Amino acid sequence: MEPSQEERRTAVKLFRRDFTLVVIGQVISLFGNAVLRFALPLYLLRVTDSSTLYGTVTACAFVPMVIFSLLGGVIADRVNKRNIMVALDFSTAGVILVFYLLHGMVPLVPLLMVVLMILYGIAGAYEPAVQASIPLLVDGEELVRGNAVINMVQTLSSLLGPILGGVLFGAFGIVPILFLSTGCFLASAVMEIFIHIPHVKRDRTDGMLTVVRQDLSESWQYIRFRQPELLKGVGLIAVFNMVLSSAFSVGIPVMVVQFLGMSDASLGLTEAMVGLGGLAGGGLAGIAAHKIHIGRSHWILLGCAVGMAGMGIAMLPGIPALAAYWLINLMGFLTMVVSALFSVTILAMVQRITPTQLLGKVMATIMAVCSCVQPVGQAAYGVLFDVMASVPWLLLFFAAGFGVLLTAVSRPLFQKLELRWSET
Repeated sequence: MEPSQEERRTAVKLFRRDFTLVVIGQVISLFGNAVLRFALPLYLLRVTDSSTLYGTVTACAFVPMVIFSLLGGVIADRVNKRNIMVALDFSTAGVILVFYLLHGMVPLVPLLMVVLMILYGIAGAYEPAVQASIPLLVDGEELVRGNAVINMVQTLSSLLGPILGGVLFGAFGIVPILFLSTGCFLASAVMEIFIHIPHVKRDRTDGMLTVVRQDLSESWQYIRFRQPELLKGVGLIAVFNMVLSSAFSVGIPVMVVQFLGMSDASLGLTEAMVGLGGLAGGGLAGIAAHKIHIGRSHWILLGCAVGMAGMGIAMLPGIPALAAYWLINLMGFLTMVVSALFSVTILAMVQRITPTQLLGKVMATIMAVCSCVQPVGQAAYGVLFDVMASVPWLLLFFAAGFGVLLTAVSRPLFQKLELRWSET
């Protein structure tokens, strides 16, 4: 079916030069990131065969992501966002090179923990710059579609990265993955040099620590007093991440690799199915941008709970390993479809109601609060999957039941946020 004239005009309006360059840069950078963040934790799990250690290291790596997302938000409102992207991509390539040089010379577990912490910290600082640049490059009425495109890029990378990462890791080990991801980050950094993002320089008379404290306080005051419903929504998402998202991120590799005994390539396919679900969800958000209503977002939480329950069914005694594996793939796909719809809607709403001069730090504050308790959940699930190795389905059914509870209590809140959206 040929696109209509209106759809062509919309695409031209959205994909202007600088936004297109940002999208291409994201494709390259996030692909390298997806390959690396798939392979390094899997390498640890294969070497140690411990879900407790896997969950602990993943949780520790997540902490700097939360911290640096706050700092990244402050910097994104004061420094040219293009320069932030360029510097962080070059820095990531340097970190990978250092890991390659030290690999085999120092103990693996502390080296991996430090490297993952640095990489997650860089990713945390990078994300606010990207999110804060979208409203500067995309017209207001196209924010949902712009966010849908970025979301689709992220999930496309998550789709292709694990597939290639699983194949390369299973066949050749970790070294080719290090070279591939380094090349991606260097190519992205060079290309981003040519992006133009509008920037108004802000004078700074106080010290850096004072500026950071004042800016973060300003963003917190804005959320707390001017957008109280948004604050409640952020708290709800934080709890959701701790209980459901942590079970999802820790549980999938542990279930596929340890409990079902599947290969590295099989885990790569599962992660790719998860990425494909996110891609499909982002595509749906872009197609149905004007039909998405945040007031109905509680149904999305219910969809995630159903996906988690499906994974619990897959781990019940007596289910053949191959059938369980494909059921996990299906549930992972469906869960990410609804999660992507939710993410695109929330981001577009925040970008629409937040003043431009506050957007970077407000986005960073929201992301940090939403993610701050997730390391606790990841570490806890890492231990629990070891302790409850004979009954992993109980953990998944618990997470699903908690998701149903969140669905019930979140409905009035999302309806209030819908009213706030309509007022802007």
